[in-house]
Amino acid sequence: MTERWIDVREYAEFGAGHIAGSTLVPLGTLSLTCQAWDETDRITLICKSGRRAAQAKEALVSKGFASVAVLEGGMDGWIAAGSPVVRAERAPWAMERQVRVVAGSLVLLGMIMGFLVSPWLYLLSAVVGAGLVFAGVSNTCMMASLLAKFPWNRPSR
Repeated sequence: MTERWIDVREYAEFGAGHIAGSTLVPLGTLSLTCQAWDETDRITLICKSGRRAAQAKEALVSKGFASVAVLEGGMDGWIAAGSPVVRAERAPWAMERQVRVVAGSLVLLGMIMGFLVSPWLYLLSAVVGAGLVFAGVSNTCMMASLLAKFPWNRPSR
């Protein structure tokens, strides 16, 4: 039986701070990665606040893993308790921050170009705004999905 500390956050979050000895397995890759584990392994799941780790626990329990726990309070709780954190030297910005920068830049660009070039370019700002509303309502973000594909948001191989 192996004890595993599995961090189900994304690469940028993991690089910004993680528990020493934990392994990065983003939630989206967990189903495939866990096939190499023994169902008797003791697994502690980690995410920012506990929500994604709870989803991961449900997935692992449904696959027959018997000893699965979620780190109470997630990394937020771990850091608040003053526990040690390992940080990558060159961690990318958190995805939420990247989305805010890109969305804000596109809105600003749409406003400036709409004023200077053509009023039709105000639509760029409207489309970005509609995308943000959709992201909030559906709890999915197409811009984040797109940004996640860029090389700085992936671990070096």
